[in-house]
Amino acid sequence: MIFKIVWENVRFRPLRTFLSVLLIAVPVMLILTLVGISTGFIEDSKKRSMGIGADILVKPPGSSLMSFSNTSMPEALIGAFGKEPHVVQATGTVVAPIGGFDSVTGIDPAAFEKMSGGFTFDEGTSFQGRYDILVDSFDAQQRHVRAGGTVHDVLNRDWHVAGIVEPGKLAHLFVQMPVLQELLGYEKHVSQIYLKLDDTRNTHEVIDALKKKYEGYGIWAVADLKTLLSFDNIPLLRNFIRVIIGIGVVIGFAVVSLSMYMAVLQRTREIGILKSLGATKGFVMSLILAEAFCLGLGGALVGIALSFVSRAIMQAVAPASLPDAIVYSWWPIAGGIAMGAALLGALYPGMLAVRQDPIEALAYE
Repeated sequence: MIFKIVWENVRFRPLRTFLSVLLIAVPVMLILTLVGISTGFIEDSKKRSMGIGADILVKPPGSSLMSFSNTSMPEALIGAFGKEPHVVQATGTVVAPIGGFDSVTGIDPAAFEKMSGGFTFDEGTSFQGRYDILVDSFDAQQRHVRAGGTVHDVLNRDWHVAGIVEPGKLAHLFVQMPVLQELLGYEKHVSQIYLKLDDTRNTHEVIDALKKKYEGYGIWAVADLKTLLSFDNIPLLRNFIRVIIGIGVVIGFAVVSLSMYMAVLQRTREIGILKSLGATKGFVMSLILAEAFCLGLGGALVGIALSFVSRAIMQAVAPASLPDAIVYSWWPIAGGIAMGAALLGALYPGMLAVRQDPIEALAYE
């Protein structure tokens, strides 16, 4: 009975219903899109870090796992780490930010190939000239370049695209390490060092020994990045998502509150008729809350659908810079936020409805 009345109210006011659902859907889409980008970025970073084939990652003192602009480690440390027990190979890289989340990585091609197994080329070849650059297929799609083309926006100079490589190995853009060191003014320094061991079972033993010998350096097992790189372990990202959730609650509350307030005004005479027929305050309140529930549910479903649309747009426009993921576990969270905000927003209009005097309501024009 209640939902039949609600359905008729919704059906005969399609524009108001559509706008209410759409405005509730927008914050749901924003929450899911931001969580998807955050998760996609983290998962992409994990995959690329694992793709180099190393067992241990070393960063300069005071560095965090997510930092990539510090180049304060002497290059000579590569040889020193390579002589440590159980270490069979060491190679360094230089990482330079180029805007947003994008960066370019300088590598020693021979050492990188030995550690990672080398690149798989979709087009072109490896480095030939000094200012050659390798671009993975995601970044090539984003930049609309092919092998033999030119990349213009990296460190304020033009680079010749020597090859397009399959993604998943450390970075999206690669140049030769000495060239990048010279351009940055950090000759003989590296951003991070990767170590390959004779047996992965020795990883934590080697890490403990290295931490004692190289006190203050950031040293992690590459295999542990799966758990270390997570949404909950990045406070800034977690707090940002909480702010967006708060905004979503406020928008949902305001939209439904205004929508239901207008609905109560429009239905003053209807409410008077229901009360004159014996409808209780609880019945009238349940009508208002049921309609708010339907609006919240509709907004949640439309928001989930729109998150797929936003993902498709980002995959087409910026697959390298904005790797988006569909995080199914957040669907009930985002939906619950939308529906909870909708129900909260309906409380005040509902209280106005139950307080109406049936005689005055029947006389309302």
